[in-house]
Parts: sequence; C-alpha cells; structure tokens
Amino acid sequence: MAKASSETLTLGGHEVKISNPAKLYFEQAKITKLELVRYYLSVAPGALRGVQRRPMVLKRYVDGAAGEPFFQKRAPEKLPPFVETATFEYPSGGVAHEVVVNNEAALAWVVNLGCIELHPHAVRASDMERPDELRIDLDPVPGVQWPQILEVARVARDVLSELGLTGWPKTSGSRGAHVWVRIVPEWEFSDVRRAAQAFAREVANRVPALATAEWAKEQRHGVFLDYNQNARDRTTCSAFSVRATPDARVSMPLTWDAFLGCDPREFTLRTVPAMFARDGDAHEGIDAAPCRLDALLELAERQKALPAKAKPVMPVITIAQAKLKPDALAGLERWKARHPGVAAHLKPEDVLVDANRGRATAWYRVRVNLKNVPAELHPPPEPPDPDYDFKTEWEGWVP
Repeated sequence: MAKASSETLTLGGHEVKISNPAKLYFEQAKITKLELVRYYLSVAPGALRGVQRRPMVLKRYVDGAAGEPFFQKRAPEKLPPFVETATFEYPSGGVAHEVVVNNEAALAWVVNLGCIELHPHAVRASDMERPDELRIDLDPVPGVQWPQILEVARVARDVLSELGLTGWPKTSGSRGAHVWVRIVPEWEFSDVRRAAQAFAREVANRVPALATAEWAKEQRHGVFLDYNQNARDRTTCSAFSVRATPDARVSMPLTWDAFLGCDPREFTLRTVPAMFARDGDAHEGIDAAPCRLDALLELAERQKALPAKAKPVMPVITIAQAKLKPDALAGLERWKARHPGVAAHLKPEDVLVDANRGRATAWYRVRVNLKNVPAELHPPPEPPDPDYDFKTEWEGWVP
C-alpha cells in the first residue's frame, strides 16, 4: 500500500495539512514528521506559553534533523487565516514580517514547514521594542560536563535571588542550559543586554575557575554566560522545543530542585509527553510576576566604574572555512594530520568551531588556539583548507 502523501488535522476548528507525514525527520530514532507534529500538540499548552505573541524566525530542517537548516525571517506570502505576523526591525535596518504562533493550528503549521526547533524573539507583538524576557544562556566550552553547568547554575540562582529576580530554568536540549527571567517590558534591547552582561560578569567573578563572561571564544573557559542572546536580532529555543539531535532531545522547563538533579538525556520527544501529562508545565506561572531590572542595571553601572583588566593576546589561527560543518571539520582533520606534534598539545577548548549566520543559512569556521602549544612548535601560516568566501552569500542582497 502506498504511503499517504498528506494528512489533515483539525485543530481549533482549523484544518492543517501535514505533507509527507511519514517522512523520517530523525533517522536514528525513526521519528517521522507526523510524530514530531503530534509531540508538539501533546505539549501544546507549554509550547505555546513559550512562543505566543512572539515573532519567530523559522529555522527549517526540510531534509530532517541531520540536514543543513536554513533561516527564514519573512513569513510566506500566502498564510492560512490562523497564522498571524508581526513586523520586526533588525539592527541592519531591514524589516521582516515574521510568523507569530498563537494557537495549536499555527504550531502544527510551522512544524510542517520543517521547524523542528522553535526560535521566538524576546519581545511580544504588542511591543516590539521592549523585551519582556531576560535570557541567561549557560553555554559550556568543549570538554565541560553537565555537573559543572549545574554548579554555575546554582551561583546564577543565588545572584538572581539577591537582585530580587525570579529565574525559570530549563535544559537547552543541546549541551547547555537556559534560565529565563520574565521582566516588565520597560527597557529597550540595549538595556536588557547590558543587564544580562552585568549578570554574567557577576556570576563569573564569583566562580572564576568555573565560568566566564568573555565574549571572544579564545578567551573563554568553563561555562560561558552568553549575554549576547539578549541582542535585538537573537532568538533562542523556547520551552518544550525539540532540538535537532539524534535522540530528538527537548529543551525541558523544570523547577529549580528538579533542574539541579536532572539528567538532560532523559528529556526527549518520546519521553516528555508522559511527563507533561503527569506533571504539567513547571513554568506555568512564569507570566504571573514579571520582575524589574533596576538592581541589575545599577550593578552594571558599578561594574562600569571598575578599571578594565588587561586581556592576554591569544595565538589563534584559522584552519578552515566552509559552507557545511562536516567540510570544515574535515579540514581540521587534514590540518591535524599535517601537524601531529601540534595537535597532541591541544585541549578540547582549544578547537574553536564558529557557526556564523549567512544570508539564510550558516557557514562554519574552525580556528585553533595555540596557547597550550610550545612557541617553537607553532606552525607557519597557511591558507584555510577549505577557504569558503562567506561574502558571496551577500552579494546583491538587500535585507
């Protein structure tokens, strides 16, 4: 019997057509597109809480989780009546009419477009200039394990408490963790980012061996508190978002007690629906008591008055630039084969893999920090291999 080419779901009185429902989106876990849609519907109250009334960048995995995604800021021209939009202005001056998901039908519709992950902005459609969410991203450098992330999260919770802020933790669904703070929408993006940077510095100052607030990758160690997730053009995965990992891991919202004792591998597309049915959404009350940033912005002013510390210059070289990540990593392996003596001195955090956003997709750069390599072993300059020119993506394009 031939497989159905589509399946129609009726959601809130709206019909949503799911094309190619049997298409495998996760090869290893044998998860189809329709199963992904049904996952989101099973946790819809929680998933919608994270995205409702927020403009969203569509990160589309049309070839499944193992394929290369592309980013779509602008909503398709033809939209069903149950999908809303909001006009978002980017720092470049470009304007995009972005999708806003407010109901189950719209949720299923964006997943059908290939959106495995949900990437909303930190603002609501009712006020596009003032975020209502402070986003704390605990991003481990290579080699850092989950227990160290939890140690930094404990310090983050203490700092939040001292500043009168309520943090709502969740696993990121990838290697790190997120703590969201619902805030009163009174401050513009630049102020919220400044508050996040002050918070990151405070946490890093308290546990300098475990965490860092250094923006340059070559200066980082331990867990990086990525305050730049609060910049105007940034989006991050929302609560209950599935990630494009082989096991279809979920960005799981939790209470602090549950978060500090959890194993993020437990939360996948196939395990979370039963947990949600049993326990509900741990972040159900996130909108009830928005916080103020006054104390955090005062901390930023105090930090600003402190003398700046000199930063060491790191010996960083570029190894590869490629359109696709596997090609960039293959270039790294060729470089290691040419310089085995140098490669033997590298630690996991010395290999810097940068994902850079191009016009619609990412491109990848691999750099190596030679700080742990004796100076006499430093290799001579070489052109990147491969040497992709990312600027070609932008030629003739007007944002």
